[in-house]
Amino acid sequence: MSWLARLHETYETAMSLDLPGDIKLMPISHTLQNAHINIVIDGDGNFKRASVLEKPQIILPATEKSAGRTSGEAPHPLADKIQYVAKDYPDYGGRKKSYFASYEKQLAAWCGTSYAHPKAVAIYKYISRGQVIADLLTAQVLHVDDHGRLLADWPDDPEKETSPPLIFKVLPPLPKSKRKNKERPEIEPGDALVCWSVEIGTEPDSTTWQDESLQQSWVNYDSQSGGDVGLCFVSGKHKPLAANHPAKLRHTGDKAKLISANDASGFTFRGRFTDDNGLQAVGVSFDVTQKAHNALRWLIARQGFRNDEQIYVSWAVSGKRTPEPLQSSFESFSENFSFKKEEEVEPDTTFDYSVDHGAAFAASLKKYIAGYRTHLEVNEQIVVMGLDSATPGRMGIIYYRELLASEFLRRLERWHREFAWHQRFSIEAPDPKGKKKPIKKTIWPVSCPPPRAIAEAAYGDVLKSNDTLKKSVIERILPCIVDGRPFPQDIMVSAVRRAANRNNCEPWEWQRNLGVACALFKGFYARHPRHNERREYSMALEEERTTRDYLYGRLLAIAERIEEMALRVSGEARPTTAARMMQRFADRPFSTWRTIELSLLPYIQRLQGSRAGFLVNRKKELDAVLAAFAADDFTADNALTGEFLLGYHCQKQNWISNKDENTDEKGEQA
Repeated sequence: MSWLARLHETYETAMSLDLPGDIKLMPISHTLQNAHINIVIDGDGNFKRASVLEKPQIILPATEKSAGRTSGEAPHPLADKIQYVAKDYPDYGGRKKSYFASYEKQLAAWCGTSYAHPKAVAIYKYISRGQVIADLLTAQVLHVDDHGRLLADWPDDPEKETSPPLIFKVLPPLPKSKRKNKERPEIEPGDALVCWSVEIGTEPDSTTWQDESLQQSWVNYDSQSGGDVGLCFVSGKHKPLAANHPAKLRHTGDKAKLISANDASGFTFRGRFTDDNGLQAVGVSFDVTQKAHNALRWLIARQGFRNDEQIYVSWAVSGKRTPEPLQSSFESFSENFSFKKEEEVEPDTTFDYSVDHGAAFAASLKKYIAGYRTHLEVNEQIVVMGLDSATPGRMGIIYYRELLASEFLRRLERWHREFAWHQRFSIEAPDPKGKKKPIKKTIWPVSCPPPRAIAEAAYGDVLKSNDTLKKSVIERILPCIVDGRPFPQDIMVSAVRRAANRNNCEPWEWQRNLGVACALFKGFYARHPRHNERREYSMALEEERTTRDYLYGRLLAIAERIEEMALRVSGEARPTTAARMMQRFADRPFSTWRTIELSLLPYIQRLQGSRAGFLVNRKKELDAVLAAFAADDFTADNALTGEFLLGYHCQKQNWISNKDENTDEKGEQA
């Protein structure tokens, strides 16, 4: 129950903060809903007008049962669907069962106490007259056919080119199994949620869903009508216990619950408990579960990481801002990066790097983490929580950690540092020609890759048809960030293989995969499970590194650069031999290098006259790399590890970072 205690504490803390109205926490005994129709009445309950709302999300009063309803009869106290609020709904052929009697009874009970609110009383007077549907027809919000039955679909009229009324657009269509006409989309008017505006005197705001006095009126009434009193497992006090717990945590249509102990049907706890309300299984007081779920809903909406129905959220119990663990370095603190000036950014088809990659990133990371250390206490509580639902009605906590702020920041800094590499990002920049529409620029800042990019780089198109795999990858990456665990080797190897197989993806996708694969390989060996196999790699070219795989990666980059220049001189646009054979080179480097080397001969001859200086520089680099090989290493034909991608990438980076040293006698970049 520690997660409930932390969320309850977060709610109490956040309510004391001076938050703007649009990001305040929702009061207890309320729920979120998408409203469809707004009916305006006066203080005496007289109808004035009605309109269709294009799905605004509103906060409406709710009972414990109605807040968690998934089916069956459980009216909200004030705003609800037409099948609840309209007494005359059955008179117009409504398909759904009418629940007006229970709605009216509940509203009357509230209005008959000292907690009654003038707007609620006016609404009760209006609905008691039983003409909600009739008034909505008069206002042309709803429509009927020739037999006086509510229209479920808008008939086609070839003589009139009229579009369907707005109500047919805002209400979700019925599934085919519930339609009378399987070939035409249909709606159910009874599903339209009605909210109220009550115009009393000169009151500036007539809405009920923004009236704090009305909200407090319902909270006061609902809190005094609690259920059975028992021991709350969270607060440790004897208080009215909750029999139903809130849903709608991820969005307004979310029916999955974290706590669902109703055993009246299905017999989930058969043989263990004797009650049918779940109170023997778990005892949580009404106010604690309301506040905790409201806090979780608020956190997810503000700072949750969404991966389909999978949600991850991290927060400080004190309400202070914390870094997001599942963001890339670039997303988290891109304002601290030092990029090239706009005119120096290379086209989308080439690599582009920040000017001072390693030092600039280290300074940015240090500054970023230090900023959080200044306003987070050392012993501040940080919580990281993951949620997912296996079925539409049940949700589970798939990950939960409580950490001190100092430990959380230390592990986050370690993740950003160890898995940092040049990553491909697209940003929008102003058009240099002065056009209004911005243009996209490709940049390569130093950053740890975001988890989504890791999943896509490792498994590609498979993720499009396999949501379980996508969720599993994110679920396995999070402990590496928050707990400091070693990175899964199979994900790293898969990313390396896909980066080497560059012919099966678009150029931009391969560039992204290359950056991700290098980051994962570097990070994997920085925290290798076996301490004696840990290695450190620099993001700059390491000319003193003479390992076989690193040197072969440099060879491949040099061969590709020579052919690229020759093709540019002759005006040809096609993939180089090195690019086409990259996968084969990774599997059999020695035998494949012989093929690549022979294919370079005509390109070398082509460059001897027009780019002699460039060719001399490349031959020097080629000779230096070949001389660094140990004899047995060069002739071995066993497959390369991901280290060859680091050598390849660093070699290409070095040419861009050192333009002055890599130009030919004509001043053109080598």
